[in-house]
Amino acid sequence: MTSVTTAPAPRDDVVEDTGARRHALTVAGLCFLAGVAAILLFGLTATSDQVSTLLMNPRGVDTIPDVELPTQIAAFVLGFGAIALGVRALQVVDPKITVFFGGALGLFALALVIWAARDGTGAFYGLIAGSVQRATPIALGAIAGLLCERTGVINIAIEGMMLAAAFGAAITASATGSLWIGLLCGILTGALFGAIHAVISIRYEVDQIVGGTFINIFALGLTSYLTVRVLVEYSHLNQPGTFRPFEIPLLVEIPFLGPLLFSQNVFGFVMFGLVAFLAWALFNTRWGLRVRSVGEHPRAADTVGISVHFIRYRNVILGGMVAGIGGAWFTLGSAGRFDQNMTNGKGFIALAAMIFGRWHPVGALIAALIFGFSEQLNDYLALLDTPIPSEFLLMAPYVVTIVVVAGLVGRPRVPAANGQVYRSGG
Repeated sequence: MTSVTTAPAPRDDVVEDTGARRHALTVAGLCFLAGVAAILLFGLTATSDQVSTLLMNPRGVDTIPDVELPTQIAAFVLGFGAIALGVRALQVVDPKITVFFGGALGLFALALVIWAARDGTGAFYGLIAGSVQRATPIALGAIAGLLCERTGVINIAIEGMMLAAAFGAAITASATGSLWIGLLCGILTGALFGAIHAVISIRYEVDQIVGGTFINIFALGLTSYLTVRVLVEYSHLNQPGTFRPFEIPLLVEIPFLGPLLFSQNVFGFVMFGLVAFLAWALFNTRWGLRVRSVGEHPRAADTVGISVHFIRYRNVILGGMVAGIGGAWFTLGSAGRFDQNMTNGKGFIALAAMIFGRWHPVGALIAALIFGFSEQLNDYLALLDTPIPSEFLLMAPYVVTIVVVAGLVGRPRVPAANGQVYRSGG
């Protein structure tokens, strides 16, 4: 009788170690690429006598001195710093080494900012302040997605929720003359679309990605039709105005960070407040524990008496409300009017920020700031008349989105029950 031998199955720790090593090599390669690019593009193209001046204060304020740096030396130092992060990434086999890539990307961006201001002045404070403003709807959209996906419901309908809320906020604020009523309408519109997504995903068990796509298409078609039929003819219904920034006394006096963080309109303060509250509530309260348990193991949560469907309904509607605030930002916090498809893919970028932030509120905010910076950088470089084609800068946020979603900087751990239909008693 012939004996048959089978190859032993690969051990989990060996597979995990191989994946971690591959991740480390990818991160290190990206860091090396960022460092070499900074040296070649910015260090070698600058001259030894060029100096860059970065303005560190808002207009009319002179709290801290501006920064003057030798352009070429700064580019070389930042480039080699990115390479050093790549070397370090090879020595640390840890899933969190993605932070090294973030650091290298930040050094590359700083080298670009300094190089663009060679023999001139760059409004560095304006660049950062603009990045925070542009990050606001992305962060709010990421929080909306986080609230849903932490309970196991995929929400790619953020784009549609934001677009519908932007329209509702604009037309209501214009009709009533009250920005606050317009904001409330935006929140309720987001809640309505969140409820629709919850019903078709939880009650009728429609594929959550298909349901979200339906909402996006429906919102785009509905708002475009109403814009042509209503807002074009009755232009007075598309003049809502915008919320003005207000300051928090004393805190606004802090150099650089004070006016940056504590001189915002209502949307900026809501964004920071939601991030701080959820970062605490998700991991330190009974509510947060129940939310996370439903997203990780709904059967176990149901066994101990937690209503899985109720928590999913509640969080998806809450996510829609937050998306509604993000949508109202476009009309009441920025443009002061509604235009067709004015969200322009920000809902999908918010999803990428949520993934990049590993389903954590603070991580989502940091990722949103990165996306906001890549958008604001286009305006910064245009003012300095740099030779970089604007098309490359305009596509930067979407390239970063592809990199994040493709998992080139690591595959984050998704909530275990994300996208799974749950049937109680099944």
